[in-house]
Amino acid sequence: MLSSPIVVLIPPSMQMTDEQFFEFCQVNRDLRIERNKLGEISIMPPTGSETGNRNFNIALQVGIWAEQDGTGICFDSSTQFKLSTGADRSPDVSWIKLERWNTLSSEQQQKFAPICPDFVIELRSASDNLQPKKEKMEEYMREPGIQLGWLIDRKNRRVYIYRPGQPEECLENPDNISGDRPYVAEGLPRGNPSPVPLEQGSLPFRKAGQQGALRDRILPGFVLNTSKVW
Repeated sequence: MLSSPIVVLIPPSMQMTDEQFFEFCQVNRDLRIERNKLGEISIMPPTGSETGNRNFNIALQVGIWAEQDGTGICFDSSTQFKLSTGADRSPDVSWIKLERWNTLSSEQQQKFAPICPDFVIELRSASDNLQPKKEKMEEYMREPGIQLGWLIDRKNRRVYIYRPGQPEECLENPDNISGDRPYVAEGLPRGNPSPVPLEQGSLPFRKAGQQGALRDRILPGFVLNTSKVW
């Protein structure tokens, strides 16, 4: 059994088109495959049973919220997305607003959709190296459309919060993680600021002269219970 990803280097003269890569993945359905922006293909090790169970619980919680919220759709770890850099990535759990998803054609939706989700979760297992996971999250944050990302480090019971243009935030052994929580943007006063109410579904913003925290409104009302994650 693989314990770490195998990277397959492809000569420039043999690089696959998007259609060829899609077909390559279809004929190797039992493999977990990703491709970076350089065209290098990574074959990931199978997920262990415990990690698979934890990932299922995360996806289940996001899925229940998404059904109740109704403004977007969620995807599991078998879903691959084509990023603007040319990379093909499969977040462990992801969510996209319907207004963005519906701009894609039926053919685009059926293959590796050329879109970065609004929200992504990556789950680090005990055997995963942390740095590649962080680099993957940073890659997402440079993509058009991304608004929020969580890297859940089960090994150290930490959660890294990512937002475009903001420094990484680390939560130590949280009981829950909120998608509708206040945070302080770079250069704003810290301490115990008062939240700034935002319109439903809007991006964090600040009106002139306002002080205090901003809110993640990408997942209004969603709270991930970590008791079944650790």
